[in-house]
Amino acid sequence: MPGTLYMLILQTLARLGPMHGYGIALHIEETSADVLTVEEGSLYPALQRMLVKGWVTAEWGQSDNNRRARFYRLTSTGRRQLSTEVSEFERVIAAIRRVLEPA
Repeated sequence: MPGTLYMLILQTLARLGPMHGYGIALHIEETSADVLTVEEGSLYPALQRMLVKGWVTAEWGQSDNNRRARFYRLTSTGRRQLSTEVSEFERVIAAIRRVLEPA
């Protein structure tokens, strides 16, 4: 659904702390039992937009396999945005449920 990628990324960082992009994508896939897949072409532009908005910060570090990786960390602004994103998602889901209810 449109707009859910920000929510999923923010929730992952809120739950697990600083992570690199591949780790974020992997967590979303594993947690959703492979129902949700985040492609690199969507993930990294979203992370860049989130940096610009101040929802996350980033710094370079070493990944578990000793590669250079950019680690993203949730900011206090990002925590507030997560709350906004979840509320909007729940509002949309409630609207969809109302449409799907039998007449």
